[in-house]
Amino acid sequence: MPDAERLLRRVAQGDLAAFDELYRRTAPAVAVRLRRRCADDGLVAEVLQDTYLTVWRAAGSFADLRPRGGGAAGWLWTIAARRLVDALRRQARRLEAPAGALPVLSMPAAEDEALAGTVGGELGAALAQLAPELRAVLRAMVLDGLSVRETSVLLGLPEGTVKSRARRARTAMREALS
Repeated sequence: MPDAERLLRRVAQGDLAAFDELYRRTAPAVAVRLRRRCADDGLVAEVLQDTYLTVWRAAGSFADLRPRGGGAAGWLWTIAARRLVDALRRQARRLEAPAGALPVLSMPAAEDEALAGTVGGELGAALAQLAPELRAVLRAMVLDGLSVRETSVLLGLPEGTVKSRARRARTAMREALS
């Protein structure tokens, strides 16, 4: 997404037109990914708004991170995923409910298929063989770059369950690829 990277550099300089264009080009894809993880449309809208407010404020840090690899889409998604975790935490505190009572998170099979198709080869086949709950943990921790705690909040699972599923997923992947 070289255009988005160029737009981010302009946003870092305070270019409002570049920000508008970046939002127009990237917000629909970010919203779709958020909706795949949270069924609450109001919360998704709030997270999307918070994500792009953060992008406006922190666009300059994208250039600092760029040498380590990753593009604008990954940087934007990392911000969105972390904002979703923060929003789910706030919502849980507001409701004073246990972690298990968080909004229903949906993980459609189509995304799993796309993930396996994108990776391809033996790795894609190994991913396709994983149980959906193991794939969800791998997706959050590896692809979205979330910590165990953030994955726990995102998926509505205890941290110990996230750790054990991550370990089971790694073991299953290692066995499938050996």
